[in-house]
Amino acid sequence: MASKAQVLYDFTAEPGNTELSVREGETLTVTNQSIGGGWIEVQNSKGEVGLVPEDYIEIGKPGGGGGPPALDLSFFDSQPAAATSTTTHSQVILAQPETPDTSALSPDTPDEASNGNDPWAAFSTNANAGFSNNWAAQPQGTETGRTSTHDPWGSAAPPHPQAYQGPDIYPYPYLIDTGADDDEWDDEWDDKSTGGYGESEGGEGGAINRGGATGTSMKIKQQTVKNQTLWFPSFSKSGPELYLLSKPAPKGKDRLLIYMGEVGPIWSYPEAALDCVVADPKKGTKMYGLKSYIEYQVSPNTTNRPVNHRYKHFDWLYERLLDKFGSAVPIPSLPDKQVTGRFEEEFIKMRMERLQGWMTRMCRHPVIATSEVFQLFLSYKDEKDWKMGKRKAEKDEAVGAMIFSTIDPEGLPDLDPIDVEHKCEQFTRFTRAMDDGVKDLLTVGQEHWKRCTGPLPKEYQRIGKAFQNLSSVFNTSGYEGEATLTDALTQAGKTYEDIALMVAEQPKKDLHYLMETNNEYKGLLGCFPDTIGVHKSAIEKVKEGDKLVATSKITPGDKITMAKRASTMSYALQAEMNHFHSNRIYDYNRVMRLYLEEQVKFYETIAEKLKHAHSQFTAM
Repeated sequence: MASKAQVLYDFTAEPGNTELSVREGETLTVTNQSIGGGWIEVQNSKGEVGLVPEDYIEIGKPGGGGGPPALDLSFFDSQPAAATSTTTHSQVILAQPETPDTSALSPDTPDEASNGNDPWAAFSTNANAGFSNNWAAQPQGTETGRTSTHDPWGSAAPPHPQAYQGPDIYPYPYLIDTGADDDEWDDEWDDKSTGGYGESEGGEGGAINRGGATGTSMKIKQQTVKNQTLWFPSFSKSGPELYLLSKPAPKGKDRLLIYMGEVGPIWSYPEAALDCVVADPKKGTKMYGLKSYIEYQVSPNTTNRPVNHRYKHFDWLYERLLDKFGSAVPIPSLPDKQVTGRFEEEFIKMRMERLQGWMTRMCRHPVIATSEVFQLFLSYKDEKDWKMGKRKAEKDEAVGAMIFSTIDPEGLPDLDPIDVEHKCEQFTRFTRAMDDGVKDLLTVGQEHWKRCTGPLPKEYQRIGKAFQNLSSVFNTSGYEGEATLTDALTQAGKTYEDIALMVAEQPKKDLHYLMETNNEYKGLLGCFPDTIGVHKSAIEKVKEGDKLVATSKITPGDKITMAKRASTMSYALQAEMNHFHSNRIYDYNRVMRLYLEEQVKFYETIAEKLKHAHSQFTAM
């Protein structure tokens, strides 16, 4: 027998969706409690079925009382995406089945601790405080860490502004595009070259099935290099082995230098910090107005000259950065695509804000910021320059594991593999624990936001109405000496109504930025298992050196070369670890200061309002 529910507050459904309008005191029949995202499917007395916020109703079981069910927070977890495999003349791209977190719509999916849905599952702690991984069997193309973009900022269940009225966050979270017209290339911008964006759009899933920005985890592609001279034809070379056992291309001017800093190996940072502004979105059309798109101005501080880009161009950049640097540098995904509502003001503002956050993070990375493809994106001169640069980037052979051939730990000695493994394990434990902490804060923040924009303001409003109703009753007494009291009661009631509005608006001023920062880090942390996995796979291959020599697959000299190159990979990983920590300290210090400053202003304003209301009552 279905459960009954009592409506606590009025709720008005928005037209054109699956929500259901209900009134306070109405009795409903619960038809599905597993929707997730703070929503429950119910049926009213007229037989109409729809979704209502769970905070707006109280559920009881047949034949006895019962409290509300436990909150279903599965919408914080990722959505599975289909695995694909695409082969081109210059690369082999392997995308193994993804391992998302809990499904947003399934109440009986495995919990987060299982290896099937944890991006860190490739690194399981053993009794000796070490960890094993499956990267030797699943080389560079494996996607152990992918999580979909369906995250706390993009629930699979359609939310409602009355239940969650976040700024630029929740208007269209459930409308994920799989090829909207808005994101098609203009003919005049795209030369349809082999290996370009067209190949990755349908088959890769990287640009479509995001991981986070949100969503959140990168995929590393198994790569073969055109015209590359391989040393050992009898030995299978894939993933990091391609770099360990191949003749690297000569190092040119684009060397990626690593120095020994106070905290250990660090990338070579440019003297002037790069930054850019994403702004001024404008709607454009093509095909005589039949198709529309939004174009953003991107202005780097190096030239202060804006260049125009659509979302598809950002997506192309993401794919190129992932191809080139993904084995050494975690590349977080772009914000989600969208099917409908792409030209709504709130969505455009939200997308622009998240593109700004993604570009700022890329600008702050010394390897990304100084790369030729990123500089092309920021400062191409004209359409011809863009097309030529695009072709060159798509023909780049220093991609995948071969990016390590351009890394130069200038004058630094080879690293001790045991020491490197210890640091790698320590970093893995930390980032995995941080991933849990970030998700927990997102969960708590989401629930707090829902209360601030749902039941909590209504409670303040009810208090205010009660004071004003009592004042109205006092006014009917006919007693002449109570005007001061009734006016003060009325003013106190209005004060609480003002506080209700402040409570509903406050998350936009402080919690929004805290949640956005954590959402960014959720995506970034989801990339690290892949990056660490490439390194672990290389270390395991070096450990097999004696066996390979014994079976005559390599020579003793080759074994020494492998060890030196693995040391270069270790320097790159440690430089990336140190870059992550320095950014983490800066980001969280900044966002927590902002959050607490806004909280102080909020409570000080409330205190001033209450003091003013208090002053209206005379001392007797």
